Amino acid sequence: MLITYIKDRVTNKAPVGVRRSSQWPKVRKLFLKVNPICAVCGENKKLEVHHIIPFHVDPTLELDLDNLITLCESKKKGSNCHLLFGHHGDYKKFNKDVKKDASIWSQKLK
Repeated sequence: MLITYIKDRVTNKAPVGVRRSSQWPKVRKLFLKVNPICAVCGENKKLEVHHIIPFHVDPTLELDLDNLITLCESKKKGSNCHLLFGHHGDYKKFNKDVKKDASIWSQKLK
């Protein structure tokens, strides 16, 4: 446990045991109400509120609306935008430029 704690501190990850805010479900629901479609493809089903900088990297950004983007996990239009754009195809990765990429691809898909 001590080794994990030290490793997390060195890599700037949230320490083991850091819990999500009790406000997260409310923030998520409100964000989806204001942003009800995928920022890439415009899908309105199977939506996820994606943290641009993940919770495990910086828990202080969990409720920051500027750190959120709506992405779909729908395969209706042939892709899973959450996986492709939010995580570069690998859930172990994250895309800090996802808002910019979403904007570019949204225009291309129109």
